[in-house]
Amino acid sequence: MRRLALIDAFFLMNETRQTPMHVGGVNLFTLPEGADEQEFLSHLGNILRHEGPLRRPFGERLKMGPLGVAGPLYWEPDTQLDMDYHVRHSALPKPGRYRELFALVSRLHGTLLDRNRPLWEMHLIEGLQKRQFATYMKAHHCAIDGIGAMHLTQSMMSSRPRTRIRYSPFSVEACEAYRKKLGATKSRVHEPDAHELRAVAEVLKQQFDSSRNIAAALGRYANVWFGRGGDLAVPWHHIPRTPFNTPVSGSRRFVAQSWPFERVRAVGKAFDGTLNDAVLAMCSGALRRHLLDQDALPGESLKAMAPVSLRAEGDVDSANAVGFFTADLATQIADPAERVRAIQRSMHAAKQQFAGMTREEIALYTVLTNAPLLLTTVLGLASRFPAFSTVVSNVPGPRQTMYWNGARLDGIYPASIPFHGFAMNITLVSYADKLDFGIVACRRSVPGVQRIIDHMEEALVELEEAAGLRRARRGVRRAPRAG
Repeated sequence: MRRLALIDAFFLMNETRQTPMHVGGVNLFTLPEGADEQEFLSHLGNILRHEGPLRRPFGERLKMGPLGVAGPLYWEPDTQLDMDYHVRHSALPKPGRYRELFALVSRLHGTLLDRNRPLWEMHLIEGLQKRQFATYMKAHHCAIDGIGAMHLTQSMMSSRPRTRIRYSPFSVEACEAYRKKLGATKSRVHEPDAHELRAVAEVLKQQFDSSRNIAAALGRYANVWFGRGGDLAVPWHHIPRTPFNTPVSGSRRFVAQSWPFERVRAVGKAFDGTLNDAVLAMCSGALRRHLLDQDALPGESLKAMAPVSLRAEGDVDSANAVGFFTADLATQIADPAERVRAIQRSMHAAKQQFAGMTREEIALYTVLTNAPLLLTTVLGLASRFPAFSTVVSNVPGPRQTMYWNGARLDGIYPASIPFHGFAMNITLVSYADKLDFGIVACRRSVPGVQRIIDHMEEALVELEEAAGLRRARRGVRRAPRAG
């Protein structure tokens, strides 16, 4: 058995019927020329339903003690594994538009994973127009994070359309082949035996050595609450009330859209910033427009949780290696150029907060500063005291066009987690020459989430005009729908 790390267990502790804690996404493909859809998808399904050894944790299930999630949690091999349960084949109703695809994904994303089984599902979806098909996968966040999901996706793909991969991405064989391709060695996480005095002493020493950097960071965190934090934003501090900061139900709405990578990066460069600065400004402008339409824009700025990967290069084994920034979205600022600069100052302060800290220290700091979320969830107060306004997560994906046994991968649209107090999650993946956005919201709390897509295009045009990248004009061109 393997014990779950604290940050992995955190996602289990916060899960309820209303807040499923799985992450996933939609991959959109075009069939190879001349391929029969039924035959091709049947072959892919057979590959996915691999009967041999599976990579961790896809062949494992949770083991809990008498205290449930409040006690020690472990992974143990599932001796009753049923691949037909985990790999499913679905067909869309006619006419097979993205609307029907997103409706199916919305329903699938709102249901809890069975904790008596390995915590994942893969759905092959046929019936799309223009010879396209899709996959939807979800896995519990205690088992995988965004970068881990990208590693899994790339292990089943090739940059060459003629390459054929006969093994399942969930197999040990796929993991070893992908690790070899990366030139990575297998991660070995040493878990000291609690009965060995020397091991316990070593753990205590490591915690003591780490405590200095963490204490300094917590001191800067505390200064924010006393008005001495400068541009640093932290959870729960000055989070305004908006229609997004409500309790959530278990119902979900998923929408997706793509934008050209270079178009968004050009905005970041024009403001002497990064691609991520431009993405945050784009989301900020969209949220501002959405709230103005509802006459609900607060005087204080919205804040976004912005995950940051702590995964070491070549690490394909860790479940979660992630920390969290808090980004001030400056939604109270009408001028788009000033809004970008305020976002940049906030992100600079957030990065300085982590300066000099190791990956392990950042992970521990993240757990400590987000621990109140567990308490507010247990007490039913998460929506009254939201930690953030929303989540904006940027996951780097493959920069070249990929193929799955000859089927061209057209898009990677992530689907993540809304929660009590932040009923909408915006996640994007950079793939080839595009940025693929997936937005998930509680259908009851944010009924008009599809309008966010149009507002994001409008916000991007506004930023381009402010940066001098295009002339100001009355009308706004809408981006083409996903795919």
